[in-house]
Amino acid sequence: MNLDNVLEIIKKNVSHFFPEEEFIKKYNDFLNNKRGPLRVKYGADPSRPDLHLGHYVSLKKLKDLQNLGFEIIIVIGDFTAFIGDPTGRSKTRPKLSKEEVQENAKTYLNQISKVLDIEKIKIEFNSNWLSKLTPYDIIELTSKYTISRMLEREDFKNRFNENESIYIHEILYPLFQAYDSVFLKADIEIGGEDQLFNFTLTREIQKAYGQEPQVIITMPILIGTDGKLKMSKSYDNYIAFNDEAFDMFGKIMSIRDELIESYYKLVLYQEIDEELKTFISENPRMAKENLAYEIVKLFYNEEIAKKVRDEFNKVFKYKEFPEDAIIYELREPETICDILLKVNFVSSKNEFRRLLNQKAIKINNQVINENILINQTTFVKVGKHKFLKILKHDN
Repeated sequence: MNLDNVLEIIKKNVSHFFPEEEFIKKYNDFLNNKRGPLRVKYGADPSRPDLHLGHYVSLKKLKDLQNLGFEIIIVIGDFTAFIGDPTGRSKTRPKLSKEEVQENAKTYLNQISKVLDIEKIKIEFNSNWLSKLTPYDIIELTSKYTISRMLEREDFKNRFNENESIYIHEILYPLFQAYDSVFLKADIEIGGEDQLFNFTLTREIQKAYGQEPQVIITMPILIGTDGKLKMSKSYDNYIAFNDEAFDMFGKIMSIRDELIESYYKLVLYQEIDEELKTFISENPRMAKENLAYEIVKLFYNEEIAKKVRDEFNKVFKYKEFPEDAIIYELREPETICDILLKVNFVSSKNEFRRLLNQKAIKINNQVINENILINQTTFVKVGKHKFLKILKHDN
């Protein structure tokens, strides 16, 4: 494959790709047998047991690079997860226990295999080298970057200006992330565009250790089911690889209409031509149903995708549901009465019973006559004007 074709594949859907001239040199050296395959690093901290569609955006690009013959290295941040990535955070993340991190990490390999050929990639746990750093090693690492430069990060700068605490361990996070690349001698690093500062810092740290700096590839941020924030485990607005097929379908059907185009582009890798734009704008419900069908098919298969689409359409007439319906995040089974009390749809259990008797509560377009237990993504209508989307999230 010629260089122009390689660059076209790499640049598809990316936010940043630089320095291009350094990539070209590395790639030409590989073609001329002056070096081995380019080493591409992607890191994920197991702060929760689930990978989600936000991760999929970067993993899909890794699949492209894998097909180009690059060496893919997945770094499971079992050490850095103890700190928690402070990127974009207005407050310090709560610390996880070692047991929580280890338990979460167990599920990652199986989930990654849904996108990448697991036999052809390297899986590394950064505790294997970060836990062995001596105090001397850490002093050596921290001497290569300044606090003033670190405070140029928008999140740290904002917290400093607002007198919010910034802890030393948070300052260490991007340095440890950079050391991952030093240890692995990464040629390329890929991640979300919110990682741009960390990746740029990494280039400086690599140079300080006498290495050629990595090329940076960042991917656009996928907005989560709340329609506001990036899809994230921390914000509980995510669609997980391991969601049950019906829940996955329902969550995708719940996204705001203005997000449909970005999901087609970033998850399905479809070109957003005029025909697709017209389809989305003129029939967002059908566009969303097709999107949900295709994504479920990615993670399951065509038969299951058809089954859940039919099931969804049998129990729920989506066109009756408003775009601004309230969303309730379900973490464990709860009764519908308790949920309606929490979201202030009813003021008391007596009012709930009265509405039941009036046949005024519908779940998935079916009238209910008892206080049922909710344990899946569910759509609720109370009376004529109250609408609730219950989105199930696995703990």
